[in-house]
This record gives sequence, C-alpha cells and structure tokens, in this order.
Amino acid sequence: MTGFQSKVALVTGGGSGIGAAIARRLAADGASVVVTDIHLEAAQAVVDGIEAAGQIAVALQQDTADPAQSHTAVQVALDTYGALQVAVNNAGIAPVRNPVGELDIEDWKRVIDVNLSGVAYGLRYQIPALLHSGGGSIVNISSILGTNGELNAAAYVAAKHGVVGLTKAAALEYAARGIRVNAVGPGYIETPMLAGIPAEMHDAIVGMHPIGRLGTADEVADLAVYLLSDQASFITGSYHLVDGGYSAR
Repeated sequence: MTGFQSKVALVTGGGSGIGAAIARRLAADGASVVVTDIHLEAAQAVVDGIEAAGQIAVALQQDTADPAQSHTAVQVALDTYGALQVAVNNAGIAPVRNPVGELDIEDWKRVIDVNLSGVAYGLRYQIPALLHSGGGSIVNISSILGTNGELNAAAYVAAKHGVVGLTKAAALEYAARGIRVNAVGPGYIETPMLAGIPAEMHDAIVGMHPIGRLGTADEVADLAVYLLSDQASFITGSYHLVDGGYSAR
C-alpha cells in the first residue's frame, strides 16, 4: 500500500468502469472508500470485491443530480470513517444524440444535472469536509469533450467543458487552504457505456485514437490516483487528457 493509508475517499459513479477502477486502486493503496452509484447493487459488488481483498469500503446509493444525496454521501464518509480527504466526482451519463436545433429540453436538463451540476453539488459538500479534515485532493472526471466538440452531443460537450471550468475555479479558491482540485479527460474507454455498440462503430471510434486502440479504465485510474496522491502536490487547477492521442490530431 502506498500513499493513502489512514485516508478516507469518496468515489461517485463507482459501481462500474472508471469509477470502479479508481475505487479499487484507492482501497488497494490503503484508503477507506465510500463507493456510490445510482445502482446500489453495482456499488455493493465493487465493495464486496474490495473487502474480499482485505481492504475497506462501504457502498451507498446516490443520484448525483440530487444535491441532498451529495450531502448524504459526504456525511456517510464522516459518520463511518471520521474524515474525508479524497474525492472523485466521476458519475456521469452518456450523451443524448440530436443536433442543437432539435434538442429535447428534458434530455438537456438531465445530462447537465448529472454531468455538471452533480459535480458542483459534490464539491459543495466535499470541500467543507476536506477543510475540516485538514485538506486533501479532488479529481473531477471530465472527458476529451471537455476540450473538443462532437456532433449531436451538445449537452454532454457543454457539461464536460463546464467541469473543466468548475475545476479551475475551485482550485483557485482553495489552493491556499490545502485543497487541490484537478480534472481528467478520458478518451473513449472500454467501459459499459460503450457496451453493445455495433462493431463498425466501435472500429470507427478506435480509428480516432492514434495509439490504435481504446483506453482501459485502469489507465484512467492510474492518472486519477496519481493526481489524488501527495506525489502530485504541486498540481492543481489543471486538466489532464488520457486519450491515446485523440486530442492531438
């Protein structure tokens, strides 16, 4: 174990994909982890695996679009483990595909509520807890679409750009008070969000990445956990791509 002994971490959207990989890594590196997901059974399955490895975690159902549930998630960390020093705002939903001139307003609201407002709600309650615990580190999961555009995904693109701006604002506000805040922008990653797409579409997406393949959740977790660790002690307010060269094209 390295780096997170005696620390308490909260990971939203931790029931699958990138969030699950980050939760497992933090637990393996010594943290006590609150794993939240809108699907409780998915979060519990991740926690069961963590506990089977002799590590510490607890599962919680959370819809990050509800600010009260963000408050509850932080309170569970405090009540269960007595502190909070590490947070990962990962929960998100896939884009609803239509052009801006044909937006379904309810779809727009849901994507913004989860992918942007959900991060803001997380920060609202995580930051006071981190301050009370003596400081810490936060990683917000954005996307390559936090810096690039994409056809027919306006709400998702807007939300992920917003996460980058929110990250920078929070980092400036709390740098002098011992809290670092960074964002990670994954490219297309082999996660359940891509499961079931046609083989032709999968191959086309692979072709957008100069490295010649999609990324893995563990590769994103490697970067996120580094940014959360004391090894990244001089890094805050920045946005780090892990995208196989997608954004360099």
